Amino acid sequence: MFHIALRILTYDKVRSLITLLGVVFAVTLIFSQIGIYLGLMQASSVLIDNTPGDIWVTSKNSRNFDFAHPIPEYMYYHALGTPGVEWAEKLIVAWNVIQQKDGSTEQIEVIGFNPDTGIGGPWRMKAGEPGAVKNGNFAIVDESATRRLGKIGIGDYKDVNRKRIQIVGISEGVRSFTTAPLVFTSYNLAQRLGGYISPDSTVFIIVKKLPGYSVREVVASLQQRLSGVDVFTKEDFSFRTRMYWTIETGVGFSFLLTIIISFLVGMLIVGQTIYNSTVEHLKEFGTMKALGAENRDIYQIIFAQAILNALIGYVASLVITLVSVKLYDMTGMTMVVSWQVNLMTLVLTMVMCLLAAVISIRKIRRIDPAILFRG
Repeated sequence: MFHIALRILTYDKVRSLITLLGVVFAVTLIFSQIGIYLGLMQASSVLIDNTPGDIWVTSKNSRNFDFAHPIPEYMYYHALGTPGVEWAEKLIVAWNVIQQKDGSTEQIEVIGFNPDTGIGGPWRMKAGEPGAVKNGNFAIVDESATRRLGKIGIGDYKDVNRKRIQIVGISEGVRSFTTAPLVFTSYNLAQRLGGYISPDSTVFIIVKKLPGYSVREVVASLQQRLSGVDVFTKEDFSFRTRMYWTIETGVGFSFLLTIIISFLVGMLIVGQTIYNSTVEHLKEFGTMKALGAENRDIYQIIFAQAILNALIGYVASLVITLVSVKLYDMTGMTMVVSWQVNLMTLVLTMVMCLLAAVISIRKIRRIDPAILFRG
């Protein structure tokens, strides 16, 4: 049946090419929307996902990583004394302003971590070392920040909240969902930079459980021991952050709407082509039925056309998408193209084309072999 379907598709090459272009357009758009959405969500929780530890202690009702409120620093010591805790670290995430050479200012997100352990700091360096921020007004800037802050090199000086800070390292792979440049400093400097973080406050407490304890057990112990805060597993806090940006900001709905429209456009293009082809070959299908073919045999030909359109269109779209990944990277955006994304898009493409083929099934169901003898 695939052989007959292929002959039908190649019979009118121009129409088949237009159909394939429609499928490629629709599937490429689906690929890009899924990939960009996942890239944005990856960026929204990138620090949570790449920071060692099993548990995050945050301010009450924290809905995401970027906008948590300060909590009393003494809770760090309470967390250390909780049964099942191997170690705990404090982490500051605060918003500040950096002065540009032209006199303008840019909002930045300052991450204050312990340079002795590196927990909460950059995990991949392009130049310098995370520990270099220790004992002074030093900072590490992610390479993605150059799009907002201009060219930055090791040894450069920047003014943050009227404090002179020297750049001692360039990290990579730490893009922020909010597009604000990420600047890593020592925990002590982050407290001294002023703003809304007082000297006796922190923003997060990251906890590692002891072997032999389950994460849920330690979470329950911390919830009993610490009051006025929320305690999440690492995975739960990452998911909570992603869902905040997906639902509360409307980002998820926008991407979903584009995917649905692309799906419908692709289905209409394929459906119209297969339907027109079916109408043009009614006499041939009538001949097949007169020779003893059943409806299901003709259905197989129609579905084979849909599957061929889906597979060829999918492969072409995948190639375009893989090429586009580098282009998106150059613009500062991340597109995730994993095997899960590939599989999901393939399933959507197959469903799209098979549903389109159903339109022609109704026409075949009513076909009468006597059509051969009509004028």
